Amino acid sequence: MRETSIHPLAVVEKGAQLGQGVTIGPFCTVGSDVVLGDGTEVISHVALAGRTKIGSGARIFPFASIGHIPQDLKFKGEASTLEIGEKCTIREGVTMNPGTETGGLLTKIGDRCTFLANSHVAHDCRIGNDVIFSNDVMLAGHCHVGDFAILGGGAAVHQFCRIGAHAFIGGLSGVENDVIPYGMALGNRAHLAGLNMVGLKRRGFTREAIQEIRRAYRLLFAEEGTLQERIEDVASDFAADPIVGEIIGFLRSSGNRSICTPRDSKEG
Repeated sequence: MRETSIHPLAVVEKGAQLGQGVTIGPFCTVGSDVVLGDGTEVISHVALAGRTKIGSGARIFPFASIGHIPQDLKFKGEASTLEIGEKCTIREGVTMNPGTETGGLLTKIGDRCTFLANSHVAHDCRIGNDVIFSNDVMLAGHCHVGDFAILGGGAAVHQFCRIGAHAFIGGLSGVENDVIPYGMALGNRAHLAGLNMVGLKRRGFTREAIQEIRRAYRLLFAEEGTLQERIEDVASDFAADPIVGEIIGFLRSSGNRSICTPRDSKEG
């Protein structure tokens, strides 16, 4: 591993913890409570502040603002944290904020995530592994995003929304309700537009597995009965299917927002 390198035009405050092989480029600022994992590269003009911990192998591009105080008027300076996992890519102008007292004082991001230019992660969000934010994605406070989810350019997600694992959010969509795992949501305001078939195929789901997910989806969002009744029916019919079980678990778990449904679906 290369030696740790700090450009003479960078400012690294006393107390900052730098792992092996870290590179800090010109005009970067690194606060006293920041922790950078091995091999992290902070290219230039990056501002790292607060109780921010970044895992090994991250790459952070110019003008990113990471760990500065939340954009929440209720925030009163309480000690809060931002945790970012390993091998994340954070492109130009990205902003990420730590948590607040009402959200457990923690914003947490998983491993191998990619955040393209000018995307935003607000306070108290929880983001899984292998998530992709395209340019200008806006994630409001207290949102949860599951593993392998992809959010298209300019998508905006309402506070307290949940985006399930392997879901896809179309570009310029305004998401104000929870999106099921493996679902695809499009539009303003976003509606459920089917399953993320491209993502399922790319990630190696078998043809049989995809057919079962499609069959469960059709039953969940059929016209007969209430949504709650359909959830229980599908839970019984697909009791041995762990993928469908993941969708059922998401639907059964409590959330602050309603469920995003197809436009022609009857909510129960």
